[in-house]
Parts: sequence; structure tokens; C-alpha cells
Amino acid sequence: MKHFIGISIIVLSVLFLNSCATIINGTSQQINITSTPIDAKVTVDDHEVGKTPFIADLKRKDNHIVKIELEGYKTEVITLNGKTSGWFFGNCLFGGIIGMAIDAVTGGMYKLEPKEINKALEKDNQQSINDTDMLYIKFVLEPDPKWEKIGQLKKL
Repeated sequence: MKHFIGISIIVLSVLFLNSCATIINGTSQQINITSTPIDAKVTVDDHEVGKTPFIADLKRKDNHIVKIELEGYKTEVITLNGKTSGWFFGNCLFGGIIGMAIDAVTGGMYKLEPKEINKALEKDNQQSINDTDMLYIKFVLEPDPKWEKIGQLKKL
């Protein structure tokens, strides 16, 4: 009977302690995405998901492409890659091959890098400017008598 209890404890331990990385990390990871200025459109894997600041819940087993876009600013593209988590090697002690296989299939063996995204967006000077949106003021010290007056500034 003692032998049966000992084997049962070992079997239960292997079942509950295997796949260390999946148990500790889970199969998804939250990535905080911020930008300066805020309210930029966030796209993950070609799906618009929200505006900055935003927390994305992403599957660990996949690489992801994050785009941050705001009109008048250059688009930022960031690739999140899965790196092997240290918890995956806990399977050497507890989970063995079964734990390693579970962590690999679920993606729990990975941690996404970078852990957070914080981008200061650069102004896009290449955007086309419509002349109808611009007001040009030119000051001259000596007006040409041939010029035609088209308006007058008023003092408020």
C-alpha cells in the first residue's frame, strides 16, 4: 500500500508540475503600448486594436508586428519576437519531455520581447501640404507702387 501511495504522489507531481513555463507564464502576454503624442492608432498583425495608450493581450507562441500611426507623424513598426523563457528549463527538474512538449505547443515556453513599447513619434515633414490650408504673410519696408491692395489687417 505504501508503494502505491508513493507512486501515486510521483505521478500526480509530474502531472501538476509539468509544463513549468505554461503554468508560470500562461499562453499569452500583456504588452503595454504607449506613444507621444497619445491617441495614435495601434495595429497588431494587420488588425486595428485601439489607440495609445493600449494594453495588447498577445499569444506568446506567435511573433507579432505592431504599427503605431498618427496623422502628421511617421509610422512606427515594431516586431515582437518570442524568446525562450527561463521557466521552460524547469521542465528538466519537474516536467521532463512531456512538460517541454506542452510548453512548446501552448507557447508558454516563450516571452515576447520587447516587454513594452513606448515610442516618441517623429513629425512627418514629407506630407503634402495643400496651399489652400496655408496663410502666407510677407512684410516689406518699402511697398512697390504697382502693387494692388487686397486686404487690411485690423487691430482688435
